[in-house]
Amino acid sequence: MGAIRVNATDGEATLDIVVQPRCPREGVGPVVGDRLKVSVNAPPVEGKANEAVQRVLAETFGVPRSAVTILRGETGKRKTVRIAGVTAAVAMQLIAGM
Repeated sequence: MGAIRVNATDGEATLDIVVQPRCPREGVGPVVGDRLKVSVNAPPVEGKANEAVQRVLAETFGVPRSAVTILRGETGKRKTVRIAGVTAAVAMQLIAGM
C-alpha cells in the first residue's frame, strides 16, 4: 500500500484520487502510489464518471453527494477532491480499513 496524503482544513478533507471508469464493480481502494483508487461503472463522457465518483465517495465517507467537490482534474483520471464534513483523521482511518 502506498502513502496517501490527506489535507484537512475547517472540517474538510482534501485528497488525491485516480479514477477507473467502466468497472464492473464500483468501490474505493486500494491506494495506488500516492492516490486512492475509485472505481465506477460510468464511462468517462459528459461528466458521468465525475458524477459517479462524487456518489461513490459520498457513500464511502457517509456524507451527502453535495459535500464532495472535484477541485482539479475534471477531464482526467487523476483528480483532487474535497470532502466536506470529514476530518483528516476519519479519512485516514477509513482509507486504512480498505
